[in-house]
Amino acid sequence: MSSIEHLTATMTVDQTPEQVFAAITNVRGWWSENIIGDTSALHDEFVFTDDSSHPGEAARGKKGIRFARFRLTEVVPGRRVVWHVVDSYLTFIDDHDEWTDTNVVFDITTEARGTTLHFKHDGLTAAESACFEACLRGWTFYITTSLPQLIATGTGQPIPSYR
Repeated sequence: MSSIEHLTATMTVDQTPEQVFAAITNVRGWWSENIIGDTSALHDEFVFTDDSSHPGEAARGKKGIRFARFRLTEVVPGRRVVWHVVDSYLTFIDDHDEWTDTNVVFDITTEARGTTLHFKHDGLTAAESACFEACLRGWTFYITTSLPQLIATGTGQPIPSYR
């Protein structure tokens, strides 16, 4: 499930909060195999690029996320992870650094039907964000399809490795 007012997505799985947390911090397993850096501990930094052909840079001739650099600012095992976007460059909108100084928040709760992940890209809204539609589609796929597959089966659908 996703939201059109704020960039959010929610999913529920049968696994434990600890298993969901472990999968979230395994960013290469559900978002991109080309992540550069560490993705699990407080103050870790990593870089995302949406390319799978040219190491460390965005695909030539296509629009996308040239790069986004994240710092983990909150890490509470089994409960919460927050990535702060330190720097970014998006080629498909005029405000190329729209993600910079936003936060990507993963809140994990336990409910009767399982463990629920509440995702929010804080700082991106339908009313104010040029990338909202494209970013909503992307995040919704990775949070409601790829990440749950990684949690349930051990294999998500990340952007493939260029190696």
